Amino acid sequence: MNEGLQMNRPADQDRPLVVIVDDDAAVRTSIEELMLSVGIDAAGFGSTRELLEAKLPERPGCLVLDVRMPGSSGLDLQQHLAAAGNAKPIIFLTGHGDIPMSVQAMKAGAIDFLTKPVRDQSLLDAVALGIARDLAQRVGAQVTKLHADRYGTLSPRERQVLRQVAQGRLNKQIAFDLGISEVTVKLHRSSVMRKMVANTVGELIRAWDLLPEHLRHEGT
Repeated sequence: MNEGLQMNRPADQDRPLVVIVDDDAAVRTSIEELMLSVGIDAAGFGSTRELLEAKLPERPGCLVLDVRMPGSSGLDLQQHLAAAGNAKPIIFLTGHGDIPMSVQAMKAGAIDFLTKPVRDQSLLDAVALGIARDLAQRVGAQVTKLHADRYGTLSPRERQVLRQVAQGRLNKQIAFDLGISEVTVKLHRSSVMRKMVANTVGELIRAWDLLPEHLRHEGT
């Protein structure tokens, strides 16, 4: 692997990085050279263990994994990453055309399942799709974190009011449910909108919908 990739220089943080895991050194080199030929950084590993032990920079991109390898397979790695909450897009390569295996991989969210020898353009198309998906996921994650951080500034009572507003409850209904006055509800609601940076109830509900699921179910 190119040691320079581990430095994660600020100027490089947004550059896509394609990670190849294949026990065939010739295949790894070929794919790395293909990626570099179109201006995409690439890093190759001979096994899933090598990848998991590496300190990769946090950059957009995707994984190109050989399905069948000594030790942990590409599918094993897919399951491991999913369990760890890593949603990095995956493209699988196989020399066997195993249909049940491809179905399993695609159901688990793989971008594509390509048979070796793979056409350069087919792989480039799949990689482009993988990078685009990862970029979209990263933007979504940033938006979710922003709203979660804002939610973290709310008091317990404000969170109760927000939850009820998101459920479409009227101020008087919220006041009755929480045992407080309608004026107090209005004050809490105004504070919630300010802290969540929402100008309308519609924006507030959208912010609620973008919160992580565990926060939306907090206290229920």
